[in-house]
Amino acid sequence: MDNLQIAGACHKANRLYCESIGDFSQPLWAYAPIWQRESAIAGVENCLNADNWSPEQSHESWLAQKEADGWIYGEAKDPERKEHPCMVPYDQLPAEQKVKDIIFVTIARTLGAVE
Repeated sequence: MDNLQIAGACHKANRLYCESIGDFSQPLWAYAPIWQRESAIAGVENCLNADNWSPEQSHESWLAQKEADGWIYGEAKDPERKEHPCMVPYDQLPAEQKVKDIIFVTIARTLGAVE
């Protein structure tokens, strides 16, 4: 699998997990905006290019990229206003939000190891 396919699989798993906790804000990969796809691809590249890339490192990298793009903390995810409730350090995330990083890193590593 290439990084684009792995990113799509990670996105799908996270979308399904989000739905299981009542968050229906994630679009299907085919309809995800470019910024969301690019974020997932960058996340996969980080996972595959660094030894022992952790869920915390994944979140902190995502957070830094979002901050660089002008995103801020907000009570609800609002792409137009660039607000997101996960715009906090990893240790301040609720446990159910940390699971998203665990899922992403686990799937990226697993699929990246398949030859």
